[in-house]
Amino acid sequence: MSVASLRRAARETVSGLPREFWWLWTSTLVNRLGAFVATFMALYLTIDRGYSASYAGLVASLHGLGGVVSSLGGGVMADRLGRRPTLLIAQSSTAVSVALLGFVHDPVAIAAVAFLVGMASNASRPAVQAMMADIVRPEDRVRAFSLNYWAINLGFAVSSMAAGFIAEFSYRAGFLIEAGMTAVCAVVVFLKLPESRPAVAVSQGAREDVVGLGAVLRDKRYMGVVGLSFLVALVFQQGSVGLPVAMGQAGFTPADYGMAIAVNGVLIVALQIPVTRFIERRDPRRLLVVSSLLAGYGLGLTAFAGSVGVFALTVCVWTLGEMVNAPTQTGLVVRLSPVHGRGRYQGVYTLSWSLAALVAPLMSGVVIDRFGAEWLWGVCAVVGTVAAVGYGALMRRLPAAEEAVSPRQLETSGSKHMPEQAA
Repeated sequence: MSVASLRRAARETVSGLPREFWWLWTSTLVNRLGAFVATFMALYLTIDRGYSASYAGLVASLHGLGGVVSSLGGGVMADRLGRRPTLLIAQSSTAVSVALLGFVHDPVAIAAVAFLVGMASNASRPAVQAMMADIVRPEDRVRAFSLNYWAINLGFAVSSMAAGFIAEFSYRAGFLIEAGMTAVCAVVVFLKLPESRPAVAVSQGAREDVVGLGAVLRDKRYMGVVGLSFLVALVFQQGSVGLPVAMGQAGFTPADYGMAIAVNGVLIVALQIPVTRFIERRDPRRLLVVSSLLAGYGLGLTAFAGSVGVFALTVCVWTLGEMVNAPTQTGLVVRLSPVHGRGRYQGVYTLSWSLAALVAPLMSGVVIDRFGAEWLWGVCAVVGTVAAVGYGALMRRLPAAEEAVSPRQLETSGSKHMPEQAA
């Protein structure tokens, strides 16, 4: 491909998206560039503070539990208060709690603050996804979600490398840098992002019913998609929880695992945009079926890996599934969500990943200890197959995507879609 073709492809990938999307994208990138805590929390607790590995695992679980709780809470807030206030509250709370985590020493206090960090940091996700759905046209949503996912991985890749150098200097500096960068995100939201939540319609004096959590949970097809998302997330999580344990038991070093898993971040940063150009106009049902199979059998092939190179090849397979699944799945959630319930629907979807982050370590530990790593990879293949069959069955009739309205149109229009002004 020529340089001109590459430039044209890049221009087409980023063109046509509203200005508000790029400010939200910038906020996501800055947030992930400063995501140090998740990277070195275990090292901080065991090396710098001298706590046991069991205690470090407990703190990590509490951090994850906070995310589970806020998945639903953040979705409700995004619908009731609005996307912008929810982002401001979540990011400001994250900045304060992360900074506080760098100064507490008591083990109970550390565990409690880690729980708060998990709650605050995860509460913004439903609002971000709902706001993107509000401001981006339906035909551009897969591309927008993919670009946001690319920013997440680019930021995480950079922050992961920087975290090691920062930790050598000062763990507390890492906490303060993350707090500062999260505060910058809140400032960007405050200055540059208008509220995008569609106002509840008023027709003939009657107020349109607001979608509650109960309605989301009673939406059988949507909850089926959430369940399938949980299965796929369980499989993807094994790349970070099951794979290092299995490689360690097989005699490989942490550096070997680092080399193998680094392929995941490199591929996403390098290929996410061209992959998105390939998939954005294709049938989401087929994409989710294929991505589930790539995830399941990519991890399943790990059972036959005997060298770092082969491990890296298996990572390539399931990473391709991840690149296809992430934007397609998020776009599907929007298509199945009523306009006035997007926050809650996104919150329940986020919950599926938060629960997977809690269950996956237990799943990998039990299976590896009792049956061996080969059984874990076999289970991944089975779970991926079940998810693929489920997506194929549930998505035979997708609803038509509704039209999106830009924030500028919302602000200047006198229609029933005019959003409420943010406080």
